[in-house]
Amino acid sequence: MKTFTETRNDNTPDEIWLLQHPPIYTLGLNGDPQHLIQSTHIPLVKTDRGGQITWHGPGQLIAYILLDLRRMNRGIRNTVSCLEAAAIDLLASYGITGIARMDAPGVYVENRKIASIGLRVSRGCTYHGLSLNVNPDLSFFSAINPCGYAGLGVTSLQTLGIESEAAALGPALSTALIKSFSASKAGRNSQL
Repeated sequence: MKTFTETRNDNTPDEIWLLQHPPIYTLGLNGDPQHLIQSTHIPLVKTDRGGQITWHGPGQLIAYILLDLRRMNRGIRNTVSCLEAAAIDLLASYGITGIARMDAPGVYVENRKIASIGLRVSRGCTYHGLSLNVNPDLSFFSAINPCGYAGLGVTSLQTLGIESEAAALGPALSTALIKSFSASKAGRNSQL
């Protein structure tokens, strides 16, 4: 992501990368390591995205968004809102009502976080992105204060009764992201 962002130029098309990580805790640029509240064998890696601490691993679909915000004529808050809207639309396609909160970026179902957002902007371009809990082992979140919030509950599509593999949701998440950015007024110049 860093190399792609550092070497892209004004003509480089925007991209979405879909993946799953092996089990890992990541701590944002200004994150507080004290939010790792239990000792664990899983590595904690400092990263250059925004936000506090989260867990990534199998069963969690991650979408790294590599966007030129200048070309798209959009700011970071609008970008975060588009990511949230895409996750909310995907959840709605399964009959699940997700909401975004102004006080804590991400998407929530019944006050439990189902999608996290952490971005980095360099040279006017984003990297990192969105993680959606499809069918992960949610017990890994018990070792942390998710996103820096003590007692924040997490959920997944599986917990909500939707049986799917993370990789199988990739096309639907990509479509929801493209739709969200295309529908946004500021996104009309996007090459995504």
